[in-house]
Amino acid sequence: MKNCREITRLLSEAQERELSLSERMGLRMHLAMCRGCRNFAEQMATLRKICRAYARRDEGNSGRE
Repeated sequence: MKNCREITRLLSEAQERELSLSERMGLRMHLAMCRGCRNFAEQMATLRKICRAYARRDEGNSGRE
């Protein structure tokens, strides 16, 4: 089973590339058992949503200055 360091690396890499089946399965197994990594994954998802919302807001204001 993967350790927390490997899981956080995979969570970050998943933002840049598609994970392999074995990586996704290892990630799911670990997240099912590790609250700390689940929290980290949720925080990353929240940050991603905030960044996307900011980018959309910024695109909408680009012609107003």
